[in-house]
Amino acid sequence: MDKLLALSDELAAAVERAGRAVVAVHGRPRVPSTGVHWHSGLIVTANHTVQAEDDVTVTRPDGVSTPATVVGRDSTLDVAVLRVDAAGIPVADAGDSDAVRVGHMVLAVGAGPRASWGVVSAIDAGPGRIPGTDFFTLDLTLYPGFSGGPLVDARGSVVGLNTSGASRYLQLAIPAKAVSRVVHDVVSHGRIPQGYLGVSTQPVRIPDALRERLGRARRAAVIVVDVEAGSPAAAGLLIGDVILSLEGEPVTDPFDLRALLRSRPIGQRVRASVVRAGQLVDVDLTIGERPPRGR
Repeated sequence: MDKLLALSDELAAAVERAGRAVVAVHGRPRVPSTGVHWHSGLIVTANHTVQAEDDVTVTRPDGVSTPATVVGRDSTLDVAVLRVDAAGIPVADAGDSDAVRVGHMVLAVGAGPRASWGVVSAIDAGPGRIPGTDFFTLDLTLYPGFSGGPLVDARGSVVGLNTSGASRYLQLAIPAKAVSRVVHDVVSHGRIPQGYLGVSTQPVRIPDALRERLGRARRAAVIVVDVEAGSPAAAGLLIGDVILSLEGEPVTDPFDLRALLRSRPIGQRVRASVVRAGQLVDVDLTIGERPPRGR
């Protein structure tokens, strides 16, 4: 019994420690989400919960509301970064997300604070996720408003950012290491650079006869339906091209293409495997930076 009580006290202390850096984010109607003071003056939260560009506010742990400015979004990871006057709010203690293992005990912390307890049930990219970024699948409940809050280990260190918006069926957390990369982009560049080719695509099914002739096992790919003039794609892709893979990674829907671009640096040369007029060709492209909205 003493060990159980000691564990209970430790978990409560972990929630209290993490909760000092937790705020409520008012970026959508009705239910606010949760945010974490990740870097001095920068709050991170789940991108899908910040539905407005203006009139976003956060409520500090002391109950005081303050305006926030959206300074960057990574819709693929589901991370938004807000700039606020965070004087007096401690910066979260980011833990080592690479050390998290399946079966580790974790807590999801929401503004309030509120908490949910469970374990990490899987660590993998999951269907349609970003190559090279393994998400934490959680065996716990993310209650309404918990998205954007910290995933906390038993010590109270933040090892991830919770989101119920990245999957319809799973409770997920974005590893702290990946969140820190996004924040670093904002600190270094004042924005989150987005990889860009300048194509519009739609999913397409590869006919069995063509698939067998090409020696391809996958049945799905994407077809290019538009190429922006002057874009990186204009140097090599044509409307009607069917993109099978990028740098050897399969592309089965438009999300795959966006995720692959997000996982590679701007300016990198990449090779796309394309079916053009029934023939398999390789097209070399350079990843550009997505222009700001309104340009």
